[in-house]
Amino acid sequence: MEKKKNISMAVIKRLPKYHRYLGELLKNDVDRISSKELSEKIGFTASQIRQDLNCFGDFGQQGYGYNVRELHSQISSILGLNKKYNTIIVGAGNIGQAIANYRFDKAGFNLVGIFDANPKLIGIRIRDIEIQDIDDLQSFLKNNHIDIGVICVPKLNAQKVCDELVQGGVKGIWNFAPVDLNVPEGMTVENVHLSESVMTLVYLLNQKEE
Repeated sequence: MEKKKNISMAVIKRLPKYHRYLGELLKNDVDRISSKELSEKIGFTASQIRQDLNCFGDFGQQGYGYNVRELHSQISSILGLNKKYNTIIVGAGNIGQAIANYRFDKAGFNLVGIFDANPKLIGIRIRDIEIQDIDDLQSFLKNNHIDIGVICVPKLNAQKVCDELVQGGVKGIWNFAPVDLNVPEGMTVENVHLSESVMTLVYLLNQKEE
């Protein structure tokens, strides 16, 4: 299916949730579901669900609803989950190791390298991948096609690592460092700022108490 352009980021960020709930329906042998039934499970309105999915094509049938398997497959394709993305992690501390151990292969991540500057970590294997010296990063990028770089280093080192990833031909960066990166136009960056997420949670808790 050809993706339509100018889809809002709000719609795109809802797609993974659709994919997850549809996957759970498949596990429970549900063959079809209406937008109203899906609304009750997922928490979005039926109208919102229909509008979101209509951005990418005509999936449902009036009086029948959605074919769960077909819709799950189509959303997988829209999200690009039917492809493989060679991925490296830079920074093998707690966050880096947690990411390395998580099964992101369902999202197409093919973890091929882990790098760190700490001599005590170099040589340790995580999921059968040996942690390499960060000094070898440029050489590794030169000799391997890498699609995604995951940055899990301290704030002060994040931009330097980002620059190396960009120079090495990486097209997407998943940034866990608490800093906004400067990247060239066309580079895709997804920031995961844990401290900002916690602050949002604390704010919402305080709002309930007031």
